Amino acid sequence: MIKKLFQSSSIIFVLAIAMPVFAQTSPSPSGSAQGTPSSSVISCVASAVNSRESALDAGITTYTKAISAAYSARAAALQQAYLNTSHANIKSAVKAAWKTFSSSIKDASKQWKTTKSSVWAEFRTAVKACRAPASVNDSANSSSEAIGQ
Repeated sequence: MIKKLFQSSSIIFVLAIAMPVFAQTSPSPSGSAQGTPSSSVISCVASAVNSRESALDAGITTYTKAISAAYSARAAALQQAYLNTSHANIKSAVKAAWKTFSSSIKDASKQWKTTKSSVWAEFRTAVKACRAPASVNDSANSSSEAIGQ
């Protein structure tokens, strides 16, 4: 039993080492012999990056405006709440103000996350169409985006 297990493991080990040797490598996408991308590929990627950055800027602007509006609405609602004379009415109004605030923050965060994901997906598709090597695009940095709440 142990001998068969050892033989199976040996075969898997040999295949794991040998497979990369037999793997076919594809030539680099349009560029010079050294693998340097052509200026048209770089221009294509640059256009995709500009579109992405513009869309992300618009998305984060919308997000921050929504957050700011949520804080302003909460402040106004709390100010109104404390104009009440009854403790029960104050408590109820304060609870409603905070509930509305939380809901607004969650909605803004959800919208930002959706926008961010959509923009990065569109960017990856555009860059793929450019046939650019990984060294030319910055998709690996997508995790550095602002997360939101």
